[in-house]
Amino acid sequence: MHGEYKVPGGKLVVVDLEEREGRIHGFHLAGDFFLEPDDALDDIDAAVNGLAVESDVPTIAAAIRAALPEGAQLLGFTPESVATAIRRALVTAPGWADFEWEVVHDGPVSPRMNLALDEVLTTRVGAGLRKPTLRLWEWDESAVVIGSFQSLRNEVDPAGAAKHGFDVVRRISGGGAMMMAANSIVTYSLYVPASLVAGMTFADSYAFLDDWVLQALRSLGVEATYQPLNDISSPQGKIGGAAQKRLANGGVLHHATLSYDLDGEVMTEVLRIGREKLSDKGTVSAAKRVDPLRRQTGLPREQIIERFISTFSTMYGATTGHITEEEYAEAEALVQSKFATDAWLQRVP
Repeated sequence: MHGEYKVPGGKLVVVDLEEREGRIHGFHLAGDFFLEPDDALDDIDAAVNGLAVESDVPTIAAAIRAALPEGAQLLGFTPESVATAIRRALVTAPGWADFEWEVVHDGPVSPRMNLALDEVLTTRVGAGLRKPTLRLWEWDESAVVIGSFQSLRNEVDPAGAAKHGFDVVRRISGGGAMMMAANSIVTYSLYVPASLVAGMTFADSYAFLDDWVLQALRSLGVEATYQPLNDISSPQGKIGGAAQKRLANGGVLHHATLSYDLDGEVMTEVLRIGREKLSDKGTVSAAKRVDPLRRQTGLPREQIIERFISTFSTMYGATTGHITEEEYAEAEALVQSKFATDAWLQRVP
């Protein structure tokens, strides 16, 4: 059995192993990481051999950590990343290169239509009716997009939203509210089969699916890092956040919104940002929490999107695709039956 796991912002971890009578046998670790002392590699191999094949990531990582000599240095990987590669080997999880990818960057549609397209395209990927896809959003209206489980009245100030021309919509994924002013943010959605993240913890899958965007941002001079669970940040503050929804048919939606330009005063008038969340982030100013890409790069939004597309396409061999008329029609029907209804918006009052 063979498994691989690319540590977000780190190195590639490669494992080979066999299963014998319910135990891991013949385990060997390899990769482009750095490890000192050199013979700690043998200690890791010995720690894994004999573990039950049902061992989860924390159990495997603990066994590896206990076997490491005092003062061992692991650079570019961790015991948890080795454990993740092992779990992926045991479930024969595919990698990025095992799929044909499409990148979609079509014309603008309404915020509700973007949300409906997320559900339609995730369902189609899960059903095997569409290739795994990266879609860059475009829209010409401003909206506050709240998480599936958020309270509408707790998150949005209706007077502030009306004053500044923000519609309010609810997405199918969890997470927090995003203030998405027209042409002021960069949003993308990944529609992938669940097998791509098989063997990973939920938290690890976030960083794994966003590793390509960290590479793109760094190529633009942004010192981007991933802050668990779902924040993309720089040393100056938060750039954006990601959210996921996993469908019963095996489709996974992973989408992220990055701030390109930000009016901090408008944000504080539109969103009810709780003191508890701000204290958890270690700051008292909501506006100061966010570090927009326009300030960091000085580049037009379109140029940043182009770099995202070229980076993803180069890393994963993606080709250009488009939303089909059938998919648009299905999404429009979903807007009318779900995303434009008060019942959906008010599902958590």
